[in-house]
Amino acid sequence: MDQERRSQLLAVKLAALVGDDAAAASRGDFGGGAALMIGDRAWVLLDGQPERGLGGALAWALRREATSLTVLAEAATGLLARRAAGFTFPIEVRHVQGHTHVAAVAEALASPSPVPSQHAHLAATIALGGATPVEEHGVLVGEVAGLEVCRVVTDPHTGAVRLDVGIGADDREMFQMLHGDKPTVQALADVVEFVGAQRVPGAPRHPLNLLAQERLMRAQLIAHPQLIDAQRVVVAAPPVPRRNLKDPVPCVALASIDGRDVAVVCSSGVDLDVVPYAVDACIALGLDECRIVVPARDALPIQHRLATCARLAITVVGLNAVA
Repeated sequence: MDQERRSQLLAVKLAALVGDDAAAASRGDFGGGAALMIGDRAWVLLDGQPERGLGGALAWALRREATSLTVLAEAATGLLARRAAGFTFPIEVRHVQGHTHVAAVAEALASPSPVPSQHAHLAATIALGGATPVEEHGVLVGEVAGLEVCRVVTDPHTGAVRLDVGIGADDREMFQMLHGDKPTVQALADVVEFVGAQRVPGAPRHPLNLLAQERLMRAQLIAHPQLIDAQRVVVAAPPVPRRNLKDPVPCVALASIDGRDVAVVCSSGVDLDVVPYAVDACIALGLDECRIVVPARDALPIQHRLATCARLAITVVGLNAVA
């Protein structure tokens, strides 16, 4: 189905969910679903990836000077309700069930799973190969300037634990087929050298420096914490696991700034959902202050406005490229 036709159907669906009041509504374009205004209340139906839609819905409402927002979705409403509670702007999240909807119940963040002990010992091998060991939600990987170049896995057939070298599942499988006889540390060191040359300031445009831009920024902050007036920046686990390597998604760090711990969320591109994500990051870390760090070109006025609607102290920092 083409996008225009889908947008029309979503608009009709939203009007049906709103009910009789929709007759007096003014409709507007919303790329992630459908939206309308009834008086000074915004109604937004999220489609596609609803878990990444709260920021866009709130931005739509703010741009139209709404005083409240109702968000409807068929999935991820527990997550949306949890994040919505982190804003002073009145947001109601409702779960769509067929032709009706009910109030969504906020779900608690799951505690991150620890890396299995049989995997953890391979952190030394990752470091020996020149990559940085990173643990997230029970998974141990090795990164070079924020890009994953290896991952510890358990073979589903033999149960053996091994370190797979490569960028993404397909690349790791192909690398294993072509270089399975090469010692792991040597194989990893070769990849680290190649990838590292692509992910430095001033390097020519290359697919390897276009991936995981937000994690590249985090790596730069770890190396240069003074960029955000911090004395130290370290990796922190995200509030929810990332789905895959290629889709852009914010990443999290923990900064020490003037003796206090501050959450840091790095993002790249115009990501309207980074502020709700930062709310989740603060919840996960048990902190009430966060700095969202984005390239200077992406620190748009709407990002700052979204941040002022949060209950926590969230600020958006735009950084120029690190020399």
